[in-house]
Amino acid sequence: MSRVGRLPVPLPAGVNVEIDPGRVAVKGPRGELEQHVHPDLHIAVADSTIVVTRPSDKREHRSQHGLARALIQNMVTGVSDGHQKTLEIQGTGYRAEMDGATLVLRVGYSHLVRKDPPDGIEFSVEGQLVHVRGANKQAVGQQAAEIRAVRPPEPYKGKGIRYQGEWVRRKQGKSAIG
Repeated sequence: MSRVGRLPVPLPAGVNVEIDPGRVAVKGPRGELEQHVHPDLHIAVADSTIVVTRPSDKREHRSQHGLARALIQNMVTGVSDGHQKTLEIQGTGYRAEMDGATLVLRVGYSHLVRKDPPDGIEFSVEGQLVHVRGANKQAVGQQAAEIRAVRPPEPYKGKGIRYQGEWVRRKQGKSAIG
């Protein structure tokens, strides 16, 4: 049996789950999320936990079992606590600021880079850190990746936008021939 799939998903207080064949909807204080799952999987709520079971050991059922449980766990966490990614901006003159809800990046281009948040995502700036928050884990990760892609860290001086805690491999650069 799947090691991930057999674990129950705890339901915090204030989170409601609606289960239909092939669909799971989760509603909580931070929003509402919906996910399509394999229709053969059995999803049940018991004792404030969600349990995902598979009908057989077919390859297709095994592959979907742990995936469905992980997606449900991410939805429950998202609507109760939310997800967050933090990006660091490094480089002389590189900075970020907020213009209303819009993120404005100054990262060495001749123009400002503006990033509007999609529905359910919010940006905040704290010094050289940019926080991306939301209920949908996939959308938070996608927005963080798009912000990082504006100016990825370069290997010589390390300037650019990186995830917090990301290690960038540095190159030596030119050396004098003498």
